[in-house]
Amino acid sequence: MRELLKKDFYFDLPPELIAQDPLADRSGSRLLVLDKTIGAVEHRVFTDIVEYLQAGDCLVLNNTKVIPARLLGTKEETGAAVEVLLLRRRADDVWETLVKPGKKARKGAVINFGDGLLKGTVMDVVDEGNRLIQFQYEGIFEEVLDQLGEMPLPPYITHKLVDKNRYQTVYAKYEGSAAAPTAGLHFTQELLKKVQEKGVKTAYVTLHVGLGTFRPVKEENLLNHHMHAECYQVTQEAADLINSTKQAGGRVICVGTTSCRTIESAAGPDGKVVAGSGDTEIFIYPGYRFKVLDNLITNFHLPESTLIMLVSALAGRGNVLSAYRTAVEERYRFFSFGDAMLIQ
Repeated sequence: MRELLKKDFYFDLPPELIAQDPLADRSGSRLLVLDKTIGAVEHRVFTDIVEYLQAGDCLVLNNTKVIPARLLGTKEETGAAVEVLLLRRRADDVWETLVKPGKKARKGAVINFGDGLLKGTVMDVVDEGNRLIQFQYEGIFEEVLDQLGEMPLPPYITHKLVDKNRYQTVYAKYEGSAAAPTAGLHFTQELLKKVQEKGVKTAYVTLHVGLGTFRPVKEENLLNHHMHAECYQVTQEAADLINSTKQAGGRVICVGTTSCRTIESAAGPDGKVVAGSGDTEIFIYPGYRFKVLDNLITNFHLPESTLIMLVSALAGRGNVLSAYRTAVEERYRFFSFGDAMLIQ
């Protein structure tokens, strides 16, 4: 197999197809269904997803909750504007962060947020220029963050989000993500109930989405790209549900690339998912052999991103790029607030 290059995953996307706002009805988006074996596509609406699920299948969902992780502050010494994105809690009040502009956040710099309601001191510069910041505040950090922080929408979304809940899944439970697992945004409680009534099991796993979502692939040769570590947890209940599904011949269908990366990280060589928590840097691209996942529900991803590489590993690069060209021709909505794809 020849080496895979970043440019192999490029497609041309008109900017007007990037969805700027969520639909009024979560489940009202369009659904492109891709047959991964022959590359055929169907055009449906998301509520039709129930038709493609069978009794005995297991739907795997990521129940992480997005925190208002974007903080706008000023450098105490100069008053210069600084933007801080919380990526990962390292200790009680110490977070790994992405700071813009980084040159204003040297070790020892103090940043004020909300007229001093929250202060951050840069403790260290770590991998890839990220900053470790120790925060000082009165009260409860989560409450202060809720007051001062903004939802960390991706840079391609320029509209202001009116309702913060629209960047959360309806089953979001455990706080810690810097971005939403966006494939799950299409599900309503009513739709999940219909899925369960059909005899489909639902397993909830947790992966706190971090920097990997924001960081583009810079290396031309994919083998040189390093994924940023993200924290995941798989309960014994979820592991048992997934393993019993496989044993009984059912399909494991992940909602989103984060759920996929979680169960593939938690699986042993025998394909059995092991309960536990840890960090994952798994990078899935063509040539990867899936241990657990059968099908995937996902959104449309950025050109040359690790996410389009993951879906290409499942459905084949040619099939995926062809489906994406069709989606562009048919004016599907792309990225976080966009339409959905079922790869089966």
